[in-house]
Amino acid sequence: MAGKNAAVPVNNHNRPTRVKIDRSDMVIRGITYVVVAIFSFFCIMPFWMIVASSFSSEAAIRRSGFTLWPAEVDTYSYYLLFRSPDQMIGAYLVTIGLTLVGTLIGLFIISMTGYALQRPDFPFRNGIMFYIYFTSLFSAGLVPFYLLITQTLNLRDSYLAILLPLLMSPWLIVLMKNFTKAIPHAITESGKIDGANDFTIYLRLILPSMKPALATVGLFLALSYWNEWYYSSLFLTSKTTYRPLQFHLYNVINKVASLKNSVAGSNVIIENLPGETLKMATAVIATGPIILLYPFVQKYFVSGLTVGAVKG
Repeated sequence: MAGKNAAVPVNNHNRPTRVKIDRSDMVIRGITYVVVAIFSFFCIMPFWMIVASSFSSEAAIRRSGFTLWPAEVDTYSYYLLFRSPDQMIGAYLVTIGLTLVGTLIGLFIISMTGYALQRPDFPFRNGIMFYIYFTSLFSAGLVPFYLLITQTLNLRDSYLAILLPLLMSPWLIVLMKNFTKAIPHAITESGKIDGANDFTIYLRLILPSMKPALATVGLFLALSYWNEWYYSSLFLTSKTTYRPLQFHLYNVINKVASLKNSVAGSNVIIENLPGETLKMATAVIATGPIILLYPFVQKYFVSGLTVGAVKG
């Protein structure tokens, strides 16, 4: 009876009770905040220096070097990059289109592959996994790959020559496979009991449980497509009206460098033609938009990457 009638403390204001923090915990938290703030400063400082240098004049860079604040504000580098706005807008649209389409298709294919390879009732999973892993160690080389794209598939001057090679990678497949191991196989069995086929089970039961892995792999795919310039230099010629952003910026820098080198031994003097500031401006233009994507997938990216590493 005494136990039944014992008074139970009730919080009348429905407020969570505060936990008292002693002085040692406050000191540890303060030190942690200071260390994180210093580390964040050193992470942000290089990018801030790039932004500041892109708005500096070439003469100020040669005289004072790279600084955290423009000594002489000059936007001539951005003027050169946006001198042909239709080319810059077209390069952005091509890159955004390739990034969106390639990321969505790549996620669909990689997630299906990872799900199939982790199912214990799939008889050929070990052989296929060995084949995928083998291709990450050895490759035929550049010449057979170039002949495959240009002659066998006839994809010269086609955006498919950029889209297809980046759709899948062995490491992303392994990452997705390791993540799907954490999903209980009982979910697949329950779907079969209810009469669902394999694709329905994957689409309605497995795919919603793979959000962290999809965000992680999607970020890697998006970065690959956004930063791509190598395949563009191999398979896109001058016949292609609009080229991806990175390759377009690469061509602008090369043209400016070639012009400066061509007049180096002559009596022509080009004082205002930027070099270092142009490189900084291209870095800002190429990096800025993709940075805005990261905060939306950060929590999924961290959890997905951690699970994929632990479950190996």
